[in-house]
Amino acid sequence: MDRGEVPYLRIVGELRRRIAAGELAVGDRIPSTRQIMRDWGVAMATASKVIGALRDEGLVRPVPGIGTVVVYRVDTLPEAADDSGGLESAPADLTEQRVLGVAIKVADSEGLAAASMDRLATELGTPVLSLHRHVRNRDELVHLMADAAYGEIPLPAQPPPGWRAQLEVSLRLQWRLHRRHPWLSQAIPLTRPEFVRNAMAHTEWVLRALDGLGLTPNAMLHASVSLAGFVRGVAAAPEADDEGLAAVREGQLAEALSSGGFPTMARVIVQSGLDLDLDSLFEFGLRRQLDGLAVLVAGAAHGRRD
Repeated sequence: MDRGEVPYLRIVGELRRRIAAGELAVGDRIPSTRQIMRDWGVAMATASKVIGALRDEGLVRPVPGIGTVVVYRVDTLPEAADDSGGLESAPADLTEQRVLGVAIKVADSEGLAAASMDRLATELGTPVLSLHRHVRNRDELVHLMADAAYGEIPLPAQPPPGWRAQLEVSLRLQWRLHRRHPWLSQAIPLTRPEFVRNAMAHTEWVLRALDGLGLTPNAMLHASVSLAGFVRGVAAAPEADDEGLAAVREGQLAEALSSGGFPTMARVIVQSGLDLDLDSLFEFGLRRQLDGLAVLVAGAAHGRRD
């Protein structure tokens, strides 16, 4: 039974003790309000007050889709000794936005794998543990990076008329984002989507554009995922190599073509006016993707099911 302040302070003290002792480690979920109600026999208001108190102390933070998890306050983090024997603590201006900004910058220039917690701590001049106040672990870091990247260029408030024009708006915007951040193709699983809100806005946009055209929900969903997969697939292709390596590969290609084993390829690629790069591949593929979808939409209008 809830007796007011006494059980509230006792529960806060017990959970604080568990965190200090390491029984609840960084990233661990603390008991939910319902579990606190059940384990300590208190009302929901008291249980909520317990979690609020721990959050105010900087010991925990809510993570969407996960729950309330343990973090460290900056002023309780273990300090790291510098070369001179002094102590180096986390910078006072360390924020989630700054952590994500540095992580995205590293991933843009060196790839997603380079954006490790250790690397970020080095770039930010802070102990690794201090990062856990802002990101629970690397999985959450990548999740937040993707959400921030997709949010850089918002979809327009008013869609243009026509489903094809509406799809082009989203797909071209996604293309710009993937060209700006090549690591995005690795950040969100295509067929196992995560709750990345700014990316989900594109899924909602595409589904809304296709809604009311006579397509089945199954066809709408497959179209949405296929179109996203097309953008990611082209964007994930490696950029041109450095000049030296490119020259070597051109020599290898010329040797292979002169062997006579690839006559059609040899005839096609020597034609004038060829212009093949990632942007031209995207433009060509986008038109063909939408042309094919138009056939499906026309069939649905005449009562044909997918």
